[in-house]
Amino acid sequence: MSAATRPRCDACDAVCCRLTVVLMPEDNVAAHLTARTPAGLLVMAHGEDGWCVALDGARMCCSIYATRPVICRKFAMAGPYCREVRADYADHARDIPITLS
Repeated sequence: MSAATRPRCDACDAVCCRLTVVLMPEDNVAAHLTARTPAGLLVMAHGEDGWCVALDGARMCCSIYATRPVICRKFAMAGPYCREVRADYADHARDIPITLS
């Protein structure tokens, strides 16, 4: 992939911030930013708009970046999963409400 076609986080709609992030025991995330799934897994909470509650919508960046969960740290920018998620988002972006705060 050339540098010209490589996805950049600064030009992204933070699509990864719509994914389910399962928290690991070593994650140190404030309780008000978490939720439990019906199966009992501790995850990052999402707002009514579907975005992670830690997303700073005005700047489109993570408000807890320095202490973000392990799964978020391992999400590879421009990796295969990133490109797949972006492509799916591009196909369905009009169906997703975006509310900036």
